[in-house]
Amino acid sequence: MEPELDASRPAPVSLLALDSAQAAARFAELGLKPFHAKIARKEVLERGVTDYAQMTALPAAARARLSEELPILSGVELDRAVAHDRTTKLLLSFPGGARPATVETVHIPPRELASGRGATLCVSSQVGCPVACPFCASGRAGLVRNLEPHEIVEQYVRGRAIGMLSRSVVMGIGEPLLNFANLSAALDVVHDEMGLGSRKVTVSTVGFPDRLRRIAPHKPRFQLAISLHTPDQEQRDVLVPAMAGVPIEDVLAAGDDWFEQTGREITYEYVLLANENDTFGHAERLAQRLARRRCTVNLIPFNPVDDSGYGRPTEFAVQRFHATLVERGLIATVRWSRGVESDAACGQLRIRRQA
Repeated sequence: MEPELDASRPAPVSLLALDSAQAAARFAELGLKPFHAKIARKEVLERGVTDYAQMTALPAAARARLSEELPILSGVELDRAVAHDRTTKLLLSFPGGARPATVETVHIPPRELASGRGATLCVSSQVGCPVACPFCASGRAGLVRNLEPHEIVEQYVRGRAIGMLSRSVVMGIGEPLLNFANLSAALDVVHDEMGLGSRKVTVSTVGFPDRLRRIAPHKPRFQLAISLHTPDQEQRDVLVPAMAGVPIEDVLAAGDDWFEQTGREITYEYVLLANENDTFGHAERLAQRLARRRCTVNLIPFNPVDDSGYGRPTEFAVQRFHATLVERGLIATVRWSRGVESDAACGQLRIRRQA
């Protein structure tokens, strides 16, 4: 386990906090050549190497000094939970601010290990979350701060250190559209230097219409998922407090504009809560809301969170909901959560560490 961050002294700037030119300049200050910085950056971003000692292409005498004066990472791993299917959740801590800056990152291997496919990485965009959905553990302590671009990239590096990545979802702690500038800068690195294509990255948001309309014309380099969770306005005001008073039709209209601007279909995410939003009537009304829209519905059976007051739906309820949408002409999938026994619901490991 890595050591705790020492808040009593400022941490040295990390390699990931520097762009290519800045890294070359810093290496020169340490008596190295610009191509040494390029080697180090490639080792970290393409292979997930997090220890200079493993970079044999660098001069042996320089590796210890680099470790001391230019650490690769800025955060530390506080905890790690591994499920029976090898889903791995990391609890990371980053320096800065008066409150603990902890986030979670989840490495999800393919269901069929022999498939040759890489894993999916779920990353966080903020420390805490301002949306405060009552069924989600992420927002219980509110928002602490935005993650910096290099702190987002670090999650990808740590995920790659665990294993090969095929895709990622920005679906961890935080609301991505409320930290969009930093997220966009991080994803540029992920795309350009880590080789993860824009169609392999999905950003999940509760769907602020004005923000979506400002972003769409720039054709951002990711797929979009909007967390809807219910077809009923009054219920959505409760389930997604940050969107209270924002008409569902405005969110859907912004999604339509997104499709027109980018040519990319939207996924609407729907967490199924037992006896709350998983009824036949909810499925019927959702189908009516999304009729004639080019989209996919991703149904997510609730992953239990302590003291939330919500329960996991039965398999029958999930199958009935899914069948109703398909019968009404929608494309729908079911995503059963992985690693339930390892605190895989977003924010659980963070809460238990702070308890």
